[in-house]
Amino acid sequence: MGTILLGIFILVTLINFLYFFSFFSFATAGRKNHLHPEVPISVIICAKNEAENLRNFLPSILEQDYPHFEVIVINDASADDTLDVIEEFQNIDPRIVCVDVQNNEAFWANKKYSLTLGIKKARHKHLLFTDADCAPQSKNWIREMAGNYQPGVSIILGYGGYFKHTGSLLNKLIRFETLLTAIQYFSYARLGSPYMGVGRNLAYTSTQFYEQKGFASHLHLRSGDDDLFVNEAANGQNTTICFSPEAITRSVPKTTFKDWFHQKRRHVSVAGHYKSKHKFLLGAFYSFRLIFWILFMVLLILQTYPKTILGILGFKLVIESIVYFKSARKLNESDVVWLFPFFDLFLLLIQLAIFINNIFSKPRHWK
Repeated sequence: MGTILLGIFILVTLINFLYFFSFFSFATAGRKNHLHPEVPISVIICAKNEAENLRNFLPSILEQDYPHFEVIVINDASADDTLDVIEEFQNIDPRIVCVDVQNNEAFWANKKYSLTLGIKKARHKHLLFTDADCAPQSKNWIREMAGNYQPGVSIILGYGGYFKHTGSLLNKLIRFETLLTAIQYFSYARLGSPYMGVGRNLAYTSTQFYEQKGFASHLHLRSGDDDLFVNEAANGQNTTICFSPEAITRSVPKTTFKDWFHQKRRHVSVAGHYKSKHKFLLGAFYSFRLIFWILFMVLLILQTYPKTILGILGFKLVIESIVYFKSARKLNESDVVWLFPFFDLFLLLIQLAIFINNIFSKPRHWK
């Protein structure tokens, strides 16, 4: 029995290795040098009850070193002073365009409806999306992202990280999970099978949006304006990635475990609507990581070839550490990698809890 379990354990380990070897496509990727055509850009921000965040972060958008851009700020039926703040900025900077969206019975609190109105208002066909609580980490964010709009490219996947809070273990966990997600979607895109992007830093053309009929196929779902659109529209020819340090945006992370857990429940519920091949690959990645740890614990308890299984664990951690450290260095997240064995196992348990929770109740969505 022990020998059979060991054989299964080795097989599961090899499958885990296959995933992490595929992640080397991003971990070892070099930055591309573009000609930076400086196409006119419409930056689009959807804001719901974001008055304070707009005051804090909108200036970092307006300070971008780029010659041709406008900023579409959508007031999504806010109950606070969001509209007043947008109008204040509009009075001092003509590049600000305000789209004031009122709730209606057909599209109550639907972010996709508001984003659609913002896209229709945009003067330029090259769009760049971020959130109201996001700040570009350099004045060249637009330049770096827009430089990837080369012939044939209509979708650009960027990295949207979170601000660092020194001394917070939850902050490191959130940032590690964000890093792992980025490693996955960047690697899949480089291998010709893009499956998601994040609205905190995402670009696509209005032509692509209209060809895809916007969010029509998933308008009934409150979430997924970013990843479901990319999952449906992106392919190996029309999509590229941008991971320049100057192209990173960072946003305000959750400060309580409860809020972060609810946020992850929303994300996981949306992933259930991905293409079948992506659901299979992502589900298998999670399952085989979980099975690895279960078998490792069982074999350790049974004292079956303990030196062998500890050696396999050590080799696995070495391979994973190379991927994590190389990727984290690209995205300025190196400080979160040191605890990756703990975070990796903890996230597996969190994902299991989320899966169980989502079976019995639906998660909350857009504000």
